[in-house]
Amino acid sequence: MLNQMQKIGKALMLPIAVLPAAGLLNRLGAADVLNVPFMNAGGNSIFTYLSLMFAMGIAIGLSKDNSGIAALGGALIYFVLNFGVIGVNENINMGVFAGFIAGLMSPLIYNRVYDKYEGSPYFNGRHIALLLNVIAALLLVAIFGLIWPTVQNGLDHINSFIVGAGALGAGVFEFANRMLIPTGLHHVLNSYLWFAYGSFPDAATGVMANGDINRFFAGDPTAGAFQVGFFPIMMFGLPAAAMAMVAAAKPNKRKATFGMMLSVAVTAFLTGITEPLEFSFMFVAFPLYVVHAVLAGIAGFVTNLLGIKMGFTFSAGAIDYALNFGLGTKAWMLIPIGFVFAVVYFVIFYFSILKFDIKTPGREDDEDEADLAAEVPNAGVQTAVAGLGASENDVAPTGDKYDIMAAKYITALGGPDNFTSIDNCTTRLRLQMKDTSIVNEQALKKAGARGVVKINETAVQVIVGTDVEFIADKLKNELDK
Repeated sequence: MLNQMQKIGKALMLPIAVLPAAGLLNRLGAADVLNVPFMNAGGNSIFTYLSLMFAMGIAIGLSKDNSGIAALGGALIYFVLNFGVIGVNENINMGVFAGFIAGLMSPLIYNRVYDKYEGSPYFNGRHIALLLNVIAALLLVAIFGLIWPTVQNGLDHINSFIVGAGALGAGVFEFANRMLIPTGLHHVLNSYLWFAYGSFPDAATGVMANGDINRFFAGDPTAGAFQVGFFPIMMFGLPAAAMAMVAAAKPNKRKATFGMMLSVAVTAFLTGITEPLEFSFMFVAFPLYVVHAVLAGIAGFVTNLLGIKMGFTFSAGAIDYALNFGLGTKAWMLIPIGFVFAVVYFVIFYFSILKFDIKTPGREDDEDEADLAAEVPNAGVQTAVAGLGASENDVAPTGDKYDIMAAKYITALGGPDNFTSIDNCTTRLRLQMKDTSIVNEQALKKAGARGVVKINETAVQVIVGTDVEFIADKLKNELDK
């Protein structure tokens, strides 16, 4: 079940990936920036049809061959479901959930029949899937036309609870969001609050905007509550934690550690992508990670308590902060609050690492590295990638950086025969293996991985960073040879 939920979380990233484009068009075209109406309208259109994006994007992500026909099936189910339930009960508003359900249903059908009857020019498996999608959509209309009013009423009660909890509710959400990062299920948690919670009429389009993100860009002054608290953490707190790890590194490793941590700190500050940084200490110092999650919750609580509102299209980095500053409420206060969190993070991380001798990057035992060098031939070729030392006997394989990394990953993951499937999201490889017990975590980290998560006996995730897609492609190419 966890593995399936992770697949859904990964699939959600595809439609979410269009939001930065929507945000750029929306903000750059706004009257208070460049005042280009057609750009602003283009950005608004993406937010307006986000449910359709979910239907198509999730269907692509979950179909076996990332098929466009599965995406078309998702769109068919979405249109029939979304407008069909209104015919049953005009008060039903499924919002983004219609797209979510359509995106899940289409690949369920497609994956079962897409490779059937391939000799037929028209009535082959892919075309049959489209016909079955329409039938499935009608069944979904009958089901959700009856049950959705009850579901909608329940969601309204959840809304009331969250609103009633105020700043505390925002804090609990941010804490839960960070604690789910190791499992990759935080995207599932985010979907409801960011894309379905609440409603506000968009004056520019006349369409009802749903979700904390959409409402923020539609001009809702109450939106941004479930986004604002991430800015002090991602722009200031975590980069400060990275610098604390550099300061606590062994003197002979400090320069290499600085190079590695600077890259992930700058990534977190500019883009809000923090997983590579978080996985550098998540497993070697899990109590510190819990402290980090608690501080994230406190940031959500404090920013909401002070009445600050701020939103983002992709994540809470400096790029989104600069673009969306004009839409925020008291957004300037995030800067001094961020500096306070930077000091708190640095002090807690630095003294905790030294006090408890935590083996964060740059503090690994030399004996462990010697054992690893003997265990993994040529491990030192990754010096440029991982920022760690090399043996003078290492012989570098030929090929570019990603070719080298892919070869090392395959060896560390138990060889080509141990792979069942390869997938990836924004920062991590999601792998199905025959046996995860033979996966060499140390070798993966030596090859440049930021962290390793063994989900169960057959599923493992390797946290790589923003260049994960290049490595995934190289792995697939190597295994296809």
